[in-house]
Amino acid sequence: MSKRRIVLMGAAGRDFHNFNTMYRGNADVEVVAFTATQIPDIEGRKYPAELAGELYPDGIPILAEEELWGLLEKGGIDEVVFSYSDVSNQYVMEKAQMVNSRGAHFTLTGGAPTMIGSNKPVVSICAVRTGCGKSQTTRRVAELLVAAGKKVVAIRHPMPYGDLAKQKVQRFASLDDLVKHHCTIEEIEEYEPHIVTGVIVYAGVDYEAILREAEKEADVILWDGGNNDLPFYKPDVSIVVVDPHRAGHELLYYPGLTNLLMADVVVINKIDTADMCGIDTVRKNIEAVNPDAMVIDAASPLMVDDPESINGKRVLCVEDGPTLTHGGMPYGAAVMAAKKFQAAEFVDPRPYATGKIVRTFERYPEVGALLPAMGYGDDQVKDLEKTIAKVDCDVVVIGTPIDLGRIIDIKKPAVRVMYDLSEIGRPNLEDALRPLLG
Repeated sequence: MSKRRIVLMGAAGRDFHNFNTMYRGNADVEVVAFTATQIPDIEGRKYPAELAGELYPDGIPILAEEELWGLLEKGGIDEVVFSYSDVSNQYVMEKAQMVNSRGAHFTLTGGAPTMIGSNKPVVSICAVRTGCGKSQTTRRVAELLVAAGKKVVAIRHPMPYGDLAKQKVQRFASLDDLVKHHCTIEEIEEYEPHIVTGVIVYAGVDYEAILREAEKEADVILWDGGNNDLPFYKPDVSIVVVDPHRAGHELLYYPGLTNLLMADVVVINKIDTADMCGIDTVRKNIEAVNPDAMVIDAASPLMVDDPESINGKRVLCVEDGPTLTHGGMPYGAAVMAAKKFQAAEFVDPRPYATGKIVRTFERYPEVGALLPAMGYGDDQVKDLEKTIAKVDCDVVVIGTPIDLGRIIDIKKPAVRVMYDLSEIGRPNLEDALRPLLG
């Protein structure tokens, strides 16, 4: 029998994991290519032979997604495996029909073949959309486990934008490790908050190899999910975060609904800033699709060191990039804090945008008068710094999860917005984690 020829549609994360768990070493299939979207400059590279295995001595090409249609027109592709996240159900079906119209099967992978089992308890923290509040939820879970005397290791969803072979298994125990591994702003935003609280973080490309290393030093593994992707590991406790600011999205995005359907625990975050209609809609939708889940009410109260520095000022709001782009949120923590502390004016950064930041606004026109803290590479980080320097404002309000001023030189007054998860009433996360707290 001839080999089944496959293309994996991805964004430098789930696609590599699907390959590693389902196709690497499988002599019955030939993975012809990965295609990539969402992440700048990932296409034109290769998934290296060192990671692809002996069946792929030359590695596997990574193409721009636009090139997929040409491959299909030429024929010889049997199946396309969709392997990225936080896209609408409508978007997925449009891609499926485009693939089907060119003669190939369209596949969505299931959890069983892609969730790796661990010899340690696993708590997964996922969401129904990007920007729901996974990061602060994960920090809160880690805090409770550490307080109970558990050694916690967080394994973060992949963001391998550099040398893939060197990024096979990465361990972050100090801020110096962020420099050592040439981390992007997106990576630092996720790793730094764990590191400063003493929680070791693993990430990379080969998530079975990563897990086996993490198990050597952990009592409990935390899966710190990305976007609204499914966990890469089989969880003992599945926690999923929903956002009433985007009520209804929990049913409309892939694979966020899958996460919601599988959840043991659902955290309704941002109750302190959402309207009651949105909260009620989310609560009813949870009850309709997963009535057995434990539902926890929570807030992410905003804190700034100097509220008076915002009051009456013309502000530039810098927000977490993926929340605005992949997550489709029209605002983030910086805007909410600026409104709370009565900024006089929101300055539009688009007339001042430089280089790759211009292209970000072109690709995501719905972002509007906010500045996404994009930093997938050195050039983009430099362009972010230049853009902030050019904006005519009184103060920069930074809503990213990290101290952005440690990464770039901000030559203007700046104030950082911080937020942690705070459960409201019972049940709470301590109740959800009771079997693991001991």
